[in-house]
Order: sequence, then C-alpha cells, then structure tokens
Amino acid sequence: MTCIKVFQADNDRPEAPIMTLASRSCLLRMPPFQRALPVLATPATGETATVEAREDIRRRIVRDRTGGRFWAPAPAHVRPVLVCGGYGVDGNRMRSLARLLARLATVHSPQDLLLVAPGAYGPAARIARQYGVVHLHEPVDPHALLDHAREVHELGQGDIGDLAALRGQKAMRYASPDHGHPVDGMSVARRLIQDWRYHDPYTGDVTTILKVLEFQALWRRVIDANRDIGACVGMSLWKRRRIAAFFTVPPTHPPFFRQACSAVKRCASQGRAVVTWATRIPTGLIQQAQAENVPVWRVEDGFVRSVGLGSGLQVPASIFVDRRGIYYDPSEPSDLEHILATAPFDAHLRERARSLIAHLVQKGISKYGRSDRGQMQEWDARGRRVLLVPGQVSDDLSVIRGGGAVQGNLALLQTVRQHNPDAFIIYRPHPDVVAGHRNGRLGNDVVMAYADHISIEGSIVDLIWQVHEVHTLTSLAGFEALLRQRKVVTYGCPFYAGWGLTTDMGRIPAGRRQRVLSLAELVAGALILYPRYIDPLTQIPCEVETVVARFDDTRIWRPTVLMRIKNLQGHMKHMLGR
Repeated sequence: MTCIKVFQADNDRPEAPIMTLASRSCLLRMPPFQRALPVLATPATGETATVEAREDIRRRIVRDRTGGRFWAPAPAHVRPVLVCGGYGVDGNRMRSLARLLARLATVHSPQDLLLVAPGAYGPAARIARQYGVVHLHEPVDPHALLDHAREVHELGQGDIGDLAALRGQKAMRYASPDHGHPVDGMSVARRLIQDWRYHDPYTGDVTTILKVLEFQALWRRVIDANRDIGACVGMSLWKRRRIAAFFTVPPTHPPFFRQACSAVKRCASQGRAVVTWATRIPTGLIQQAQAENVPVWRVEDGFVRSVGLGSGLQVPASIFVDRRGIYYDPSEPSDLEHILATAPFDAHLRERARSLIAHLVQKGISKYGRSDRGQMQEWDARGRRVLLVPGQVSDDLSVIRGGGAVQGNLALLQTVRQHNPDAFIIYRPHPDVVAGHRNGRLGNDVVMAYADHISIEGSIVDLIWQVHEVHTLTSLAGFEALLRQRKVVTYGCPFYAGWGLTTDMGRIPAGRRQRVLSLAELVAGALILYPRYIDPLTQIPCEVETVVARFDDTRIWRPTVLMRIKNLQGHMKHMLGR
C-alpha cells in the first residue's frame, strides 16, 4: 500500500494524505494526533544500508528518544528485566508469553521482572500475579522503560526489543518460550533503512528515513513540552480546537477552563503549568497562581500566522508559548529575548534562516498572508526620502507595554515628523483597524497634518519595497522591513530592537540586550526557535517551512461562515465610524 493525496474537487478544501495500516509494524510510526493520520512507512525495498548510515540511524533514535510509542506516558513502574509481548499479541501468543515469563521467573528474582503486555487478564497476567511480577498493560514510553533496564526478553518482534538493541542493551527475541536469540542493533538499523519506504506526512511524497527521524524528534519535543501543561484558560471559543492541537499529548489535550481558580486548582494538584492567552488573562489568575506556586505561561500569535486576520477569526498556524513573559513586554525578560541573547546559532541554523528569509521575501509573505507584488506606487515624493509609519491598534499591549514615551499612532506621527521635517511620510493604518475589528482609527485630516500620504490598499510588504525607511513603535512591519533590507527606526522597544540591526530612539533594556546579531540570527530566533507551528492541512505539529509552503494554497484559508459574518460586522462598524 502507498500513501496518496486525495482532493474532492478542484474548488474543495484539500485533504491530508490518507492513512494506511502498512506502517503498523514499523518502529517509526505517527503519534495519534487525530483519528485519520498520514502514513510514515510502507514495506518496500529502501535505501542501501551502509555501516555509516546504520550507525547514524542508531545514534539519532537513541539521542532523540524516538521510535515506538514515544508519545505514551512514562511508566508507573520500572525494573531491570523486561518481559514483553511483540506486535500482534493474540491468545496463542499470550499463552506462550506466560510460559516465557514463568521460565524467566525461575532465573531472575520476580522483583526484578516487569511484564509489558496488553490486557489486564489472561494467561500472562495470571502468571505475573502468581509470581508477584509487576504488569504494565497500558501503553508506556519505551525509552523511559529502557532507561532503567539491563535486559529485555521479547516474544516475537516488537518496539522495546528493537530499541533496546539500538541502545546496545541486552535484547533477546523468542520465536517460542524456549528458543531465543540476541537482537543486534545494527541489524535493526539495517532493516529500518532497507525494508521500508518513507513518506513525508505533510505532502505524501516519498522522503528519506533521516527526514522522518527529524519529524519524530520535533514531535517528541512538542509532546514532552506539552506534558508540563495542566490547563488552558482565557482562550476564545473559536480557536480552542486549534489550541488543543497545539497542546496535544496524543491522544488527548489539556482541558479548557473559564475560571482562573479551577485552572489553578487542577494545575496545583498535578504540579503543572497553566497556559493563558496573553491578552485575555483572567482577573486574579496571576495572584492565585503565585499563591499556589503554579507557573503561568503566556500564549500569543506567531509572526508567520495565517492567510487572514486573527481579529477576523482566522485560526493561527503559529503561536508562542512563553514561560518567562511575552515578547512585546520589555519590562521583563521573555523566552524570545533569552533565545536571542544566549542561543548558539550554528552554521546550519543560520543557513536555514537565510533560506527562510529568501523564501519569505520572494513570496511576499507577512504575518497575515502573502502579496502578489502587484501594487503600484500611489504617490510622487519628488526626490524626497520616503518613510513608512505603520499604524498600530491603540489598545494593543505591544503599544501599551512596549511603546515607551511615545504612546499611540498620533504621537508617533508627530515624533517622526519632528525628527524628519523634510521627509515624505506615508501612514499605513493597521489592517485590524481598517477592518473595523480594533481601535486606533485616526481621521484623515488629523493624519495629513503630519503625513504626506495615507496607504490602505494592497500588502504592506509591497509598500515596504517602495520606501527607504520604516519608522515604528513596535510594529511587526519593522521586522518585515529588516528582512527586505530597509532601514528601521524604532521609537518603542519591539523584540527586534537593541541587537544592532535597528536605529533605536526608544528605551532599550541594555542590560539584557548586549549581543550584536546578524539578520539570520534574529530570524533563526524569532521564526525557527521561539514559535510553535502546526500544519493547517494535517493538523500535525510542523516546522515553519511547512506553514510557509501552505500559504500558496488558498483553499486551506477559505473564510468560514463565521469569518464572513465577522468581516461584515467589521465593515459596518468602519462605515458607521466615518
């Protein structure tokens, strides 16, 4: 069986690659993120398994703790000797497993044995109870088991024996209770390379085993981080399904609460963190969490988010989960600031960032979509230096917390004109304000007292190409201008200020931002290391490159009925406010 891509009709929303059952007995499988899953591996003649390739595969699996049910919870019990059922344990094999366990119980102390097999009842379970052997019958993380094991005895082929062999631990595999043979880790690696064809779960295309191991390492990191989350609070109803996908610990996710006290109570009892949308923190949450010693992590939209506005109810394909603070509040450290100040940006990461910059610029991609590069210049500056002043939402926390001495769009325009009396100034109101979803609208006569032109139509990235400089409080347009090699002057304290790439007129936390970064390093931190991404088609955690590629498919981002109603409401509000 192979993995194919299916589309219902030319104008329909594309579907994810169909799942087959072929990968069920392969060590490298998909976590159960949802019911319908793409396939990772199909039986086939794969690549040639050189000694170097086998060792590389072995090392990666051991290092990244992937393969098998790596997404399962940690075991409640561990022992030095594991007795395991392999794939497809039926009634006959459970009887054989019972005989194997009984034989091993005469060789090892029952206190050293751990039976790992499905089913709380049956022949093997009865033998375990008879000898006082602990029995794990629910799925558990095999790597956590093997951390405490010295040998594995497995009936037939299974994950735990293969993983033990890859680790170099003693692993015995039995065709019958009396006939076993050692499992060699390099042979396991050879079979993984030669006996399977691997598929990219996001596209369905054939890929390499190394790429699949990269996917699994990413999923492991995401799932492990999500294990520390006990509850979600302050999340809008319309985005909860997507937030649940971001925070999944397959096959479940943290519960959502409306009341801060309920979320804190649950997290305190579990020793976990509560996550909350940074701009919707419920009253009393911080104080209650501090009293119970519960960490509060803040969530916000990512910088490469979606095709369509969040205020227009388009769900995000990227978010930040910040354990220290939030990126737009310079009064305290944030995870992004810590990354930019301390991360060792190696050559591979810098090159990846440079490729990402080139792709974003070439495709005209910004936070809320992409440009077709069709916008024509709407003004004649008559040789004057052209400055772009992007407006922001007046009550946005990035303005309130990061704007410093300059607060609001009018104050920014006045300050820019004061410092640049001879420049040609273009004012660009924020798209949420233009759509009527947020506050911050200035009358045209007020704007034109300090600006020379107001730009509303088209993409802001097209506009950036046509100016010499961008002057901003904290707008992401400044970051997008840096990607396009424009001079950026900041009057507040955005996340990209203070690293040697901008002219900073506002107050910068110099004690925390002492490092000089290249543009590639800034992008690596802000777009690769800091955010989380989810593929809007398959709903599977992914890297930024996958989301960027999805920006080309307009069917994924088609407005829902609710989004159309919201946009109509915003348009009417905007018209009435004129």
